[in-house]
Amino acid sequence: MDSVLLSELGIAGNMSGDNSSLDPGDVTVPLRNLRNSVQCVRDRVRDGESKECNDDFNLQQFWDTLGQAFKAASQGATKLSLVFSKPPLPSAQDCERLADSIEENVLTLATVYYWLPKSQGITLRRIARDATIEVLEGISQLIEVILNTPLQSLSQEQLTSTGGVWSSCDYIHRLPQDNQAAVLSVMASYSAVVKDAIEEMEQAQADNQDPFSDVLDDDDLDSRGNQDTYWSEEDKQLMAPCQGLMKAGKACLKKLSGAVKAHGKVDSPECIAQLDDLADITKEISPNVDDLALSLYPPMNYAGVRLNAARLASVVKKVLEITKSSHVCPEAELAWVQFLDVAVQHNMQKVKDLTQNSI
Repeated sequence: MDSVLLSELGIAGNMSGDNSSLDPGDVTVPLRNLRNSVQCVRDRVRDGESKECNDDFNLQQFWDTLGQAFKAASQGATKLSLVFSKPPLPSAQDCERLADSIEENVLTLATVYYWLPKSQGITLRRIARDATIEVLEGISQLIEVILNTPLQSLSQEQLTSTGGVWSSCDYIHRLPQDNQAAVLSVMASYSAVVKDAIEEMEQAQADNQDPFSDVLDDDDLDSRGNQDTYWSEEDKQLMAPCQGLMKAGKACLKKLSGAVKAHGKVDSPECIAQLDDLADITKEISPNVDDLALSLYPPMNYAGVRLNAARLASVVKKVLEITKSSHVCPEAELAWVQFLDVAVQHNMQKVKDLTQNSI
């Protein structure tokens, strides 16, 4: 095993275990050792830290080398799966050589990931880390499947696991290549969650005024006279500004994504850090939209609705504040920032007025 790779990962000792007394007929020993090694490297990638910065770092070279490492990992997984797909089984020594080769691929993959310094963007690094962990987890699962199934047969589970590794490795070609693209990627995922929450609430309102009609039996629907499962007129009045706040969160994500796409820069540490700040604060919009939406289902607790509305309003206003002071907000973008700020204040005031008696 390459001691330099081990040093890069902060892993000491021989992860392959002691195979000096290897039974010539026992191919499971190298497989178990390989599984343990992959899991060890996976955990180090998940919990480890890269360098803060690297003046000699070349981002394009990093992606080229990481792509080669992903390809090698995929090829190693394919060889492993093929060797154990039909008789005859390899000898224990041949299996050990294959395991050593795959372990080297795994260590190289992790080491290359660690080349990516934090100065290139925390958001970008998280995405690269998650993709690397996905590959390592896939290889670990493939080894586990091979160990737990007859060693001279190709099971559907082994086929699925092998395909999972291929898919994880191929995903390298769809990863964002810089922090601007990474931030746009995570914002798109936040927007999708917010969109779903708003549409679910609108659909519940449209379904015969009964948000629980799709989860109750006909007998329950016929016998139920409990108005706690319906929205009162007062409830509906309160829902309007709450939905206004939710839509403001959605609009904020959409407009900010456009601004990041148009004006986002990755040519200085300051700009990269500002993009990370935007990614971190916008992450808070979707869970707060969800919390507010859930509190709107009957029976409504007005104090709880008011609290959740205030939290969402605070988050959106914070996003607008950070946006306004960042490089993605030149004068041409100020109009929508100011418009949404007023909209949030207006809807929050309505919520306060309608829930005044609940506090």
